[in-house]
Amino acid sequence: MRRQKIGDLDAAHHAFESYVRRAREDFGIAVGRYAIMPDHLHFFVCGNDDFNVAQWVNGLKRAISVSLGATKKRPLWQPGFFDHVLRNDESYGEKFKYVRENPVRAGLIQRADDWPYQGEFAVIDRV
Repeated sequence: MRRQKIGDLDAAHHAFESYVRRAREDFGIAVGRYAIMPDHLHFFVCGNDDFNVAQWVNGLKRAISVSLGATKKRPLWQPGFFDHVLRNDESYGEKFKYVRENPVRAGLIQRADDWPYQGEFAVIDRV
């Protein structure tokens, strides 16, 4: 199965922001830095001890799908997702530097700062 293109990145970005704000306000879930690409997203997220990242990601995918009019017959996302838990010896900043450069490596922009579909909601500091 191939990745589907996100047809309207502005609408996807808006849906992502709305979902993240609600997650923070209603459930105390923090999303740090993020980048929305034309066919996938990267973000850093943390929650309390009972935080279920798979359930949260499924809700996020559903929220963006609804906002873009995706259906079961025309799904936007592949099943599942890839996650990586940052270990004590890994740098959040270094990991995000790699993510931030994705649009440059993809030839979408010249400088990472020019990508409009990225940002940071909360400072997540990993020492």
